Amino acid sequence: MAESPAAQNNKFPPQIPFIIGNEACERFSFYGMRNILTVFLIDYLLKNAVPDSGLREAQGKSLMHTFMAGVYFFPLIGGYLADRFFGKYRTILWLSIVYCVGHAFLAIFENNATGFFAGLTLIAVGSGGIKPCVAAMAGDQFNESNSHLVKKLFAIFYWTINFGSFFASLFIPLLLKNFGPAVAFGIPGVLMFIATIIFWLGRRHYVIVPPTGANPHSFFKVVGSALKNRGQGGHWLDGAKAAHPSESVEGVKAVFRVSGLMLPFVPFFWMLFDQKASTWVVQARSMDLNILGFAFQPSQMQFINPLLVMLLIPLLTAVVYPLFQRSGWELTPLRRMPLGLVFGAVSFIIAGFFQVAMESGTVLNISWQILPYIVLTLGEILMSTTGLEFAYTQAPREMKGTIQSVWLVTNTLANVAVAISAALNIFSGSGQFFFYAGMALIAAVGMTLVARRYVVRDYFQTSAPLPTEERNAAGITARSA
Repeated sequence: MAESPAAQNNKFPPQIPFIIGNEACERFSFYGMRNILTVFLIDYLLKNAVPDSGLREAQGKSLMHTFMAGVYFFPLIGGYLADRFFGKYRTILWLSIVYCVGHAFLAIFENNATGFFAGLTLIAVGSGGIKPCVAAMAGDQFNESNSHLVKKLFAIFYWTINFGSFFASLFIPLLLKNFGPAVAFGIPGVLMFIATIIFWLGRRHYVIVPPTGANPHSFFKVVGSALKNRGQGGHWLDGAKAAHPSESVEGVKAVFRVSGLMLPFVPFFWMLFDQKASTWVVQARSMDLNILGFAFQPSQMQFINPLLVMLLIPLLTAVVYPLFQRSGWELTPLRRMPLGLVFGAVSFIIAGFFQVAMESGTVLNISWQILPYIVLTLGEILMSTTGLEFAYTQAPREMKGTIQSVWLVTNTLANVAVAISAALNIFSGSGQFFFYAGMALIAAVGMTLVARRYVVRDYFQTSAPLPTEERNAAGITARSA
């Protein structure tokens, strides 16, 4: 007798507040230190070592993007370790401690480049390692009965990220100016410690999806088998079914499907977005910083982005997306992401024209940056909120952390490219804005063409898994793109 479908449950699992609270504090800690990093490098750490201001700005930008590349590289390792060996809970908890130590190093070694860079490395390991695990673990708390709430969860999750980022962006630059680097980097460290405690307090409530252990049907083993058994018809990976179960082959297919959509195109959005903490800050340093009698710090304008995200996510989710759906042209994830690239490009075009005006001798007020921030934030919501949800739903259970890592490593590729460009000082002035905008527009066209052929397949837990359950915890539903 077939099982009856699970009754729909419209309540969020009670353990979700622990994960959300952890995320809010952790994001405050990360963005608090990240948003002042470029200014700190230029005005403090590198000031004596690199006397030329232009070279110092270029080196500061390069170091900041190198750090960001590390932050988004370590998800590959963290996601793998969580999926295969330690589980998401232990990976998050242990690496959170590493994360806290890194923050302590920043506060202690404000005048010591070696110690400071060691702290950045520990933060990259800690923050990067837990990134794919926290989002995936939040999704693991749901099953078929409440899977319809996952989309709302990721909207709340992303809103929470920006809640922490908003207060960090607003206040930490003022702490740097008024109290110095030790306090400005120390406060985010305290918030990271609180984030770790909040996560630990929920330990008895979480749904724990166990790690798969050493997997005889891993990604590389399936690919190897498929290559040995080529030419058996159908998909090229189907040849692996002779040695591996169909669900493992399906998981590898999911990795290739998602990677083929994301890796060639999404990095071009992050090349734009992460420069709001470097190139846009450097631009703001040359502007009139007074607004209505208040002297803004160049890095402080970044608070506009999370503020707009918190305001616009509910508007888009409750009003704009349903309006498009009723009109007969739904803004599906595969339409939102290329559109996000277009908005990102337009924001850089606007900032580029500002730079042209400043190069001709016009003094612009920093409030002009609000306009490109608005456009960039719309692009972020269309790309990043959507991509976070998409990466989770498109992954089978065994691959959820890994595919979250694929999503996050797109940021690594972007920041490596920008770090190299800044270190070589290839672009300066307005040219850099228009170059990155043009690349993003080309990527938007490419992603649109690939998305038209993508077949969407959603994976959710069939039930709340117990710690002793093994591999058969993932259910699959399919729908057309």
